[in-house]
Parts: sequence; structure tokens; C-alpha cells
Amino acid sequence: MRNPTDLAHDIGVQYYETRLGVYDEMVATEHKVLPYWQNFIKALETMGSEEIERRRREAQRLLRENGVTYNVYGDSHKLTRPWRLDPIPLLISNEEWTVIEAGLKQRAGLLDLILKDIYGGQTLLKKGLLPVELVFSHQGFLHPCIGTLQNQPRQLTIYSANLVRGSKGRFWVLDDRTQAPSGSGYALENRTVMTRVLPDILRDTQVHRLSGFFKGFSKGLASSALHNKENPRIVVLTPGPFNETYFEHAYLASYLGYTLVQGDDLTVRDGHVWLKSLEGLQHVDVILRRVDDSFCDPLELRIDSRLGVAGLLEAVRRGNVAIANPLGSSVLENPALLAFLPKLARYFLDEELILPSVATWWCGQQRERDFVLQNLEHLVIKQVNRGQDNSYLVGNTLSTEQKSALRAAILEKPHLYVGQEQVSLATVPAFIDHRVEPRTAVLRNFVVANGEDYLVMPGGLTRVAHGKDDFAVSNQTGGISKDTWILASEPSKPQAIWVRPNRVQLLDAVTEPLTSRAADHLFWVGRYLERTEAVARLMRTVLLKHQDMLEFKDAVDSAVLAVLLRSLTHVTMTYPGFVNCHADCLEHPQKELLSLAQDKHRPGSLATNIHNLVQSAYNIRDLWSQDTWRSVDNIQYRWQLRVVNSDITIGHLQSCLDDLITGVVAFSGLTGESMTREAGWLMFGSGRRLERALSLISLLRATLVSRHEPAMQNQILEAVLFSTDSLTIYQRRYRSFIELSAVLQLLLLDETHPRSVAFQLRLLSEHINALPRDRGKRQLSEEERLIIKAYTDLRLSNLVELLKISDDENVYSDLEELLAALTELLWRIGDTIARAYFSHSQTSQLMTPNAPPEEEP
Repeated sequence: MRNPTDLAHDIGVQYYETRLGVYDEMVATEHKVLPYWQNFIKALETMGSEEIERRRREAQRLLRENGVTYNVYGDSHKLTRPWRLDPIPLLISNEEWTVIEAGLKQRAGLLDLILKDIYGGQTLLKKGLLPVELVFSHQGFLHPCIGTLQNQPRQLTIYSANLVRGSKGRFWVLDDRTQAPSGSGYALENRTVMTRVLPDILRDTQVHRLSGFFKGFSKGLASSALHNKENPRIVVLTPGPFNETYFEHAYLASYLGYTLVQGDDLTVRDGHVWLKSLEGLQHVDVILRRVDDSFCDPLELRIDSRLGVAGLLEAVRRGNVAIANPLGSSVLENPALLAFLPKLARYFLDEELILPSVATWWCGQQRERDFVLQNLEHLVIKQVNRGQDNSYLVGNTLSTEQKSALRAAILEKPHLYVGQEQVSLATVPAFIDHRVEPRTAVLRNFVVANGEDYLVMPGGLTRVAHGKDDFAVSNQTGGISKDTWILASEPSKPQAIWVRPNRVQLLDAVTEPLTSRAADHLFWVGRYLERTEAVARLMRTVLLKHQDMLEFKDAVDSAVLAVLLRSLTHVTMTYPGFVNCHADCLEHPQKELLSLAQDKHRPGSLATNIHNLVQSAYNIRDLWSQDTWRSVDNIQYRWQLRVVNSDITIGHLQSCLDDLITGVVAFSGLTGESMTREAGWLMFGSGRRLERALSLISLLRATLVSRHEPAMQNQILEAVLFSTDSLTIYQRRYRSFIELSAVLQLLLLDETHPRSVAFQLRLLSEHINALPRDRGKRQLSEEERLIIKAYTDLRLSNLVELLKISDDENVYSDLEELLAALTELLWRIGDTIARAYFSHSQTSQLMTPNAPPEEEP
């Protein structure tokens, strides 16, 4: 055993300073590194601080690329914050874990019995084992839920406890989470990342794996189905992407193979819950809810809720759907209940609590209230009903006036307050600024019902305070997470979450239904992807022409640049822009170009298009593979870093555009190779084809509809071909000749060219025809009629006729008329698809173009 002063100076363990009277997980009370930490510390010592820091940065990169975020309420600057992971895990010995595991199982079983009684026979209230005021005055008690619990072995499907270790090394339960416990997905992602950044140490340390827990989790949810137990449809009900733990909702849905839904995706009909999908209504058997229970049914609970499903409680009451956890289970999160658990454990189980709660006094009782009032400066005061800020008051930090106000509040409504012992939290080693330093920590454990028993995750989510002197541990205040390693006595075998059949058999593939909300976002991911690429390619073309103008100072170059700049405004619809602007704006376009690249508050700019692309993709995070999401993240991250948040110049913008186009093409390739050709692909493809056609038509109208002198015409034609990635194929077909009719033939009518309008309309027609609809009706849908008309009008057009022009005309009127009509039809198609398939869209998307200002003669 080595003394900490003998350890590596490089990582700071030599100067690892534990706090006086505070238990430390690594050093404990004897000022010696605990035996099961020694090998890990030696491994860190071998690495050195620079290598540990490199691996920490690698962990953050992986978390960012995987889209691991924790949203913060009230943060107006960022919707999401990156998840932070400390490379030093919390180690717990197998012997100690055995006790913790037993205590968590016991506690989950006890709370399950209490829940059944509160919403069932209410024996505890009748016998006075629980004060009536304690239960009925708590916001978590929902009177409409009485009698709604189904006859199942375990009602409390998921349970979580926050554990802290006191000064004497004993674990205490700080609070219980029973409503919609969060964190298990983050714990799994932490472990996944740690296997990448510390694979050798993780392997050599013999750490219990987490896969068995999630296999039991999936099995437990399936077994809670009341009817279709063989193949139940399970959905994850999320409040949406603005919720702080939305990443976890999407992550678990994807990992477990469930459908991620919001309240508007579900409906109750004839006492059953149905999933609204493009294929029609799908029966729902189990709901894993991440929405607070009072928001789940605006019909019987909170009438102002927009997150729930009207009639959901009635479906539960009829026994037609199971919900994990049951509605009303947040009553168990009442901190006043902690004071009664020892007595209830003896009543129900005839046992003492293995894991005691932090000492708690409920002010609804005279003696306990007097004790709290007399010892305010030594206690932590909490309200029994948690607010959104989940705040509490530490007595020794209050002023005399604050204490007086608190005493008055307690005396006015004593049943709404509890006093708790101020526990001195243990510290854990954390890697901070290239050094190992102690930080206070809270361990969140997870338990799931598995038949008649409970299964405990062998590990959990450890959170540590950000600052050395911070005692509050919270993700909302910038806390850092840790992986939790339960040390096994022998190597732990991996377990897959898949269920193996008992015999060799052919399994029927199950296609998860696509909700109209998800279809909406897929459609707009496709549209924003094409907008981003079209604008990036055109802007790159403009920059190249701008360089030519500066280098050669040719009048033709200046005139061509003016045409391209105006076309950029028309394509982006960022009017007035370069349309009707002062001549100086065309001669010195740098400011406007940078605005189109950087300004994320300007509709139509590249920054806005990229932001909207990522947000639409984030709303359906569960549908993307890891590689695909990493590609999305890379597009935003690099543009944000190199362009939006930097003092970039026009000279450096071109390389950034090259990089952006490469990222967009990579994302397109990944989706093309990984998305199954189902409803989601049809919606994504429809959005892409619609937007590519619109962008290309807008470009053609802005550049080729007007007649130009030959020198200008040649340069404009070449610029249009380059910006549409069509120059190479044109050169192969037509050699050194460049001519308007040939360019239009390629970009407008050639169905073999993936960049042509005809190609987009043909694919769009195929996608629309394949979209789910009632095939019983033989007449064409409105969107089918519109795409047939657009496709037919284009196919029937004659280039010779379109390009007829008299000597005194400056515009190819027939060509403009055709392109304008196609534009109108395409916008109508977009609106029609939205009405037909996105009936409850929650996003505000631009479905009609901004009208351009009339140009001055």
C-alpha cells in the first residue's frame, strides 16, 4: 500500500488534499489509498497528466459528436449544453456494492407497497401510519388516480435513488425519484465513451457491465403490458426537445427499439391509446413516460397541459394501457415521507432499512416542527413540493431577516416544510485542470421491476460539483458526470439486450410506425439540407468570380458578378440584399456576403439554414444512426467554430464553404446508404427533391431567363454549371462548346442527371405515389395531381419554343412563364403534403416564399 505522498507529482495526487472530517472515496479516513483504487491510480500515474487530458478531450469530442446534451431551463443563449464527463470514474468494491444493491431493492419494494396502498385501500392513512395531511397536501397526490393501478406484481416499474456518503463512510439516501427517473441513458453513454478512452484500464479492472440491466429493463416493460404481452408496442413519451434530458429520451428509445413520441402523436379512442402514424392508427400497449404525471392528461389532470394525451387516465382506468411509472407516483417523492419510511419498513417488511434516509423532520407534527424551528441554523429546509428550481435553504447561510421570514412561513403552513440534517458529502477524485482534486459527489442509482423482483444497475450516474468549494451538485449548475465502476470478483460477460427465440424460426420484421411529427421533421431535414448545399455552392461561385474581378478588373467580370450576387439574394430570399441595392454594395459585397454566412438570426442565411437543419434532425434524434448524427454535428460544429464565432474574412470563407459542402455530401451519402426505403425515407427524399427543384429553378430564373451579351452569357452559363455541380458532366458531353440551350437541356430536362429539375420531379412523383394513403379511394390525391401536372408541363416543353425571343426583348418570356408556373406548383405541393401528413406539426417552417421586391428599371 502506497501513501498518497509517494504517488505521481505529474497528476497532482501527491498533493491530493482531502477535507478535514470529510470521507473521501479514494483515500478514506486513514489517509491511505484504498486497496481497490491502487491499480487504477498506478495506471493514471503511468499515463501522466498530458495523456489523461488528451483522453478527457477525446471523451468530450465523442460526447459532442454523439449529440449528448443536457438542456438548461432559462438559458436563452443555448438550447443545449454539452454533457461533461470526468475521465476518473467512481470505484466501488464488490463487497460494498452487495449491501447497496440489497438496500435499493428493499427500498424499491417498500415504495411500491406504499404506492399501491395510497391509490388503493389507503390502509396506512386509516391506521395513522401516514398522516392524511402529508399525503393529500402533496402536489404529487392525484385524486383522479385512485383505483387506477392495475393488478400487477410491481407497480413501481422504475426507481432511482440519490445516494451520498457521510463523514463516517456510510451511504445515505438523499432523496427518491419515482415519477420519471432520469439518468440511466446518460450512465450508459458514459460507459460507452469510457470503453473508448480507457479501454485497457476498464478491461483490466473487471468492471460489472450495464447491458444486463437494460435487457432486464426491456423485459420488465414488455411484461407490464396488460394484453399483447408477446409483442407489445412500447413508446417513450417525451415532452420534446426543449426538455433538459431530451437526449436521453431519444437515446433510450433508439437503444431499446421503441418509438419516441410526444403528446400530439397519441390519441385515445374507445378507451384505448393509439399512435398516430402515416400508416394509420397503431395500438399502444405500454408508455414509458418522461412527462410529469400531472401533465399527462389535460382532461382529468392539468387542463393547461400541451404535453399529454386527453383521456389517457380513462384508458388506464379501463386497463387498456400500462404506464411506467403509473400516474400519481410522484407522491413518493415527498421528502416528508423519508421520516416515516423506517416505521413503514417494519410494518410492511418487518425489516430495518438497509439504506437509511438522511435524517428528516416533517414540520406537520408539533414536536418535529419545534425541533426544526429551534435548529434552523443547523438544518437544510425544503418545501415538500419541489419547484422547477428544486431550491432549498441552508440554515447557516441565512441572515437574521431571512430566518425570521422562514420561521413565519413554516408556522403559517407547517405541513409544507421539512428540515433535514446537513450531510457532509464525501469527496471523489476528479481530473481538474490537469490535476487530480477532490470534489463533492452524489451517486444516482437505478432500479427496474423484473417480474416479481427488482434489478439494480451495477453502477449508476455519479455527479460531482464543478468547483472545489461547491457543495451543491447539479447538472443545472454546471456539474460534471462520472462513470461508476462496480468492481467484479471475476470478469463480467457481456449481455445483449436481444431476446433469443427458444427454437430456430423465421421472425417477422416489425416496422416501427412513423409519426406525423417525425415525418414533418424528416421532410424539413431534407429541405434544409438542400437549402444549405445550394446556398453554399452558389456563394462559393460568387467568391470565385469576386476574386476574378479584383484580379483582372474587367468590366465583364463586374457585370457577371452583379448578376450572380442578385441571384444569391433570389435563391436565399434575403431581400433586399443585392437586389435594388446601391452600386457600392455590388462593388463591395463583402459585408453582405459575410452576413449571409454568419448571421444566425437572418432567415435564409447559411448559419440559419444549418441551425434549422440541426434542430430538425435533433427533434428526431432517435431515428439517426450514430455515424449519421456525427455527420450532422460536424456540419454545425465546424461552421459555428470557423465562421459564426470567428472574425472570418472573405478570403478565408471559401475554404469553409468547401468544407461545408463536403460535410453536406457526406451526410447525404450516409442517409442514402443507411436509411431503409420506408415512409421516413420517402418524407426525407420528398423534402430534398422539392427543395432542390425550387433552388435550381430560382437560380435559373435569376441568371438565364434574361438575355445577356455573348461574353457575359458564357461566363454566367459556366458559373451556373459550376454552382450546380454540373460543369464536369457538361464538358464531357459538349466538349468546349457552351451554349444556352445545351445548359438548359442538361439542368432542366435531362432525367438522367441527378441535378436537373426533371430528375427531381420524377423522383418526387415516385415518392409521393409511394406515401401511405387510403388505397381504397381510386381518385388521385391533390399532391399526386399537382406533381403530375408539374412533371407533364416540363416534359411537354420545347426548348426551341422556350428560347424564342425577338430582337427588342431582353427576357425569354416563355421560359420565365414555365419556371414561374413550376415554382407555384412546387410550393403548392409542399403545402399539400404538410396538410395531408403533418396535421399536428409543432414547428414553424417557412412554407411559402418571400415575395421579391420589384427591381428598379
